[in-house]
Amino acid sequence: MRDLRMPEKKFRPELEGVRAVAAFLVAVYHIWIGSVSGGVDVFFIVSGYLITTSLLSRMERDGKINFIENLLNLAKRLVPLSFTVLLVTALLAIWLLPQTIWKQTISELFSSMFYFQNWQLATSAVDYLGQNNEASPLQHFWAMSIQGQFYITWPFIITAVYLLAKKVLKTPVRKTLLAVLVAIFAVSLSYSVYMTDANQPWAYFDTFARAWEFSLGGILALLIPYLTFNKTVSFVMGWLGLAVICFTGMVLPVSTVFPGYAALLPTFGVIFVIVSAENSSRFGVKRLLSSKPLMYFGSISYGFYLWHWPLLVFYYAYFKTDTVTLWAGLAILALSFVLSVFSIKKIEAPVRELNVRQSKRRVAKVLVAIALPVIVVGTSWNLYVQASMNEEAAMEYSIEKYPGARAISENIVPEEGVEPIPSMGMIKDDLPSFYEGHTCSSHGKDATVKKCSYGVTEDPDYVVALVGGSHSGHWFPALEKIAPELNLQVDVFIKDACRFTADDFGGALSESCMAWNEDVTEALKQNPPDMIFTTSTVESGDTVPSGYVEKWKAFEGITDIFAVRDNPKMPQNIADCLAKEAEDCSAPRDEVLSEVLPWENTEGLPGNVSFFDTSPYFCDDETCPPIIGNIIIYRDRAHLTTRYVETMAQVIGEALEQALEQVETD
Repeated sequence: MRDLRMPEKKFRPELEGVRAVAAFLVAVYHIWIGSVSGGVDVFFIVSGYLITTSLLSRMERDGKINFIENLLNLAKRLVPLSFTVLLVTALLAIWLLPQTIWKQTISELFSSMFYFQNWQLATSAVDYLGQNNEASPLQHFWAMSIQGQFYITWPFIITAVYLLAKKVLKTPVRKTLLAVLVAIFAVSLSYSVYMTDANQPWAYFDTFARAWEFSLGGILALLIPYLTFNKTVSFVMGWLGLAVICFTGMVLPVSTVFPGYAALLPTFGVIFVIVSAENSSRFGVKRLLSSKPLMYFGSISYGFYLWHWPLLVFYYAYFKTDTVTLWAGLAILALSFVLSVFSIKKIEAPVRELNVRQSKRRVAKVLVAIALPVIVVGTSWNLYVQASMNEEAAMEYSIEKYPGARAISENIVPEEGVEPIPSMGMIKDDLPSFYEGHTCSSHGKDATVKKCSYGVTEDPDYVVALVGGSHSGHWFPALEKIAPELNLQVDVFIKDACRFTADDFGGALSESCMAWNEDVTEALKQNPPDMIFTTSTVESGDTVPSGYVEKWKAFEGITDIFAVRDNPKMPQNIADCLAKEAEDCSAPRDEVLSEVLPWENTEGLPGNVSFFDTSPYFCDDETCPPIIGNIIIYRDRAHLTTRYVETMAQVIGEALEQALEQVETD
């Protein structure tokens, strides 16, 4: 059986031009358009094409791939530049970035070093508690992580296919590899389409949802000897391919529809360019992409990609803005170019010249020497942040300095000139304690009803069930604080991004949320608490949602409801606003809170509900401030800090105790 013709291993200048275009598009879209271009998908298919050609040639020539040498050669290309960018970025982040994103940045520093940042971002993208994370200066390393995983995995796949074809199946190697790559392409693309529809934020960073792009590059490498068209067709195909690459980001909302079938558009644009170059004409696209300026830019595109994003994020941080002017953007592009040229010539090039075969140990030592400063800086930074957080968590704060809501309920005048708490480094982690370990609440598509009991769990006088989403959950610190005084057991039933309701709010709530609602209702009916603690409104709503009312009616004659008014949703992330030292982080009351009490504006309310108006502890007659009594109220736009909720424990405890006693009387 004849095998496929061997793909020719040769320098393809048009691919340097394609890389140049892709890198430039990525930067331009990030800087001025504020979206993504599909350029990384171009990188992925080009990488698949080149690495498959290289590894297959080596395997055909030597009958094996030396994995140690391959890994060291790979590290020579990736480590010097990437770790230089990581080191400079970490040092500048300590100086320029607010402490609110230090912990996030440190985490991404380590995940970038070890090439799993895409999985970290996938997790935070679907983690309700992590969705308010700001873009870090290292976030673009997700694409490098996926490429690194591909570079490490592909030699094993090529070797396995070679041995399978030679030793087991007795089939032609290249045809066998083609069949395997087609299978990977089909399975990965099918998974990608499914996952993009089911959970696009996760799919965007999922290696398995991206594998088809690399395998498509490999398929092209195997079939390129057979894909030759006449000059007219090649001319049209080449320019069409380049146009597709350039305009994908304008035609498609890449950040929300990729990497499913929509990502076929830029990848086939690359295929058209490569195929057209096989029989290029004088005015074909190859002539442009092979020009010296584009080839040179393509040779430094890796560095350009790595440098442009941290420069952009630091620009935002330093100038306290979220937009970039024309001249500032051009300056970022120019500085990215200069840094790329310098770091490649002075740092990467000397390392790449080292011969792995002559001295593996020397190469390894050089790579360790490059990586070590990043590890030291990252570890030291992380230890400092953790020590600061532990120290703050252990501190006791006087009521005189930090009365919080008690400044309103007890008319305590807070001391002036006091730094508010939580600190900027602590505020985004100032979460209710039941979130620790993520075992006491449901997230994402998990509809499992999870119950955890706190407070007085042996022979309590009352059992109160805290039920709902995160806007119910952030009241837990107050319940935990009053539990000993009321001899109270607090049962937590929380599903983030959900509400305790019989209505999905026009599709705003997920299927898993509604399934959880049905199951938690049955669980509460089977073992009824003395009171269900939940929210009565949604942010600035002026009525009680009908789904809430219907759910409460389901418990008439079974148990009673203690329904608190939802806190306002602020127009901006308060933690980030305060960290940037903005002049005004408050909001006009009439823009974020209804003028009327919602339950007084709602008909058909059941008689088993006690309402509690929280609004006096968030707003005065005109304004809703970000800080009351020297305690920051919000950890983002709409979720409360534990520190502030704890200062509302007394007023909530008094109202809850009255409601529980009324139930006993009735």
